[in-house]
Amino acid sequence: MSQSSPLLRCTDITRRWGGLVAVNRVSLEFERGAVHAVIGTNGAGKSTLINILSGEIEASDGRVELLGQDATAWSQPRRARAGLGRSYQRNTIYPSFTVLENCRLSAQARVQKPWAWWRNAQHCPASMAAALGAAARSGLNDLLERPAGLLSHGQKRQLEIAMCLATQPQVLLLDEPLAGMGAEETERMLALLSELKNDHAILLVEHDMDAVFRIADRITVMVNGSVLASGTPDEVRNNVDVQAAYLGGGH
Repeated sequence: MSQSSPLLRCTDITRRWGGLVAVNRVSLEFERGAVHAVIGTNGAGKSTLINILSGEIEASDGRVELLGQDATAWSQPRRARAGLGRSYQRNTIYPSFTVLENCRLSAQARVQKPWAWWRNAQHCPASMAAALGAAARSGLNDLLERPAGLLSHGQKRQLEIAMCLATQPQVLLLDEPLAGMGAEETERMLALLSELKNDHAILLVEHDMDAVFRIADRITVMVNGSVLASGTPDEVRNNVDVQAAYLGGGH
């Protein structure tokens, strides 16, 4: 696979729920070294799209390629093992486990050894190394032994990113990672995303428009399940159709 090839590509992705078309012929590419934000009002189709890309729901039509392979029929676990990680709008951490234990459990999902059923999972060097590396990269080195339930909201979102990284993905699908954050927590998360994009392709679904226009290298605007516009932040900001349908001329 060429270094310049998109790590994730979807072509003419469509999802119908009865007579409702939630996603309509969406074609996008996500490249290493870039944050690609997908924005739109509630009901625009963003969450459905990210769920299709992650393998949680099937597309009615269209094709998904992951790392150059046709992944359209792949299950969510297979896509995860192949290099796709995602976070959710709501926290999906284990609150009674420590930060390190949360990361280690995620790492074990990728480095599974069912034949070694007699061995203590905590003694798996590969899983522990992946967990420690992910926690450090996410800025949680000083909180490894803290129960996840005692973290601040922003730290919990950092932990979710760390749990993604522990699976050693090449593509990150991040669903509203800034939701509910204060200014200081937002700055930390944006700094983390800026660092992570160097060796990942990142799809960012986010409602914080100030943050989106600061961090995104490319922005796609969805309206009623379809792509209204896609381009650089300046191109999207100056798009008359986008201003009328979504931004209201405020950016």
